[in-house]
Amino acid sequence: MNRLLMTLCLSAALVMPLCSYAAQDRDDRDHHERYYDKHHKDYHEWNDREDRAWHMYYEQRHQPYVDWNRANERQREEYWNWRHNHSDAVLHIDIGH
Repeated sequence: MNRLLMTLCLSAALVMPLCSYAAQDRDDRDHHERYYDKHHKDYHEWNDREDRAWHMYYEQRHQPYVDWNRANERQREEYWNWRHNHSDAVLHIDIGH
């Protein structure tokens, strides 16, 4: 009986770190970069919805596409100005995702 109890305790002790690691990994995947909009004095989280809005913004501008990571500060400021007038609802971006 003592051997069974010790085995169960040891098994639980070995499994706990794995559960903790899995939860941390899931949190890291859900983490998105945040960007500060100086003009509007607010933060924006860069996620799938924001990425779709960025693509829509460039489609409307009829200019060569620039990836967000390569956009300069002026391009980003112009985007945030546009974005404040184009909510997810206006752009018909599914907010359930």
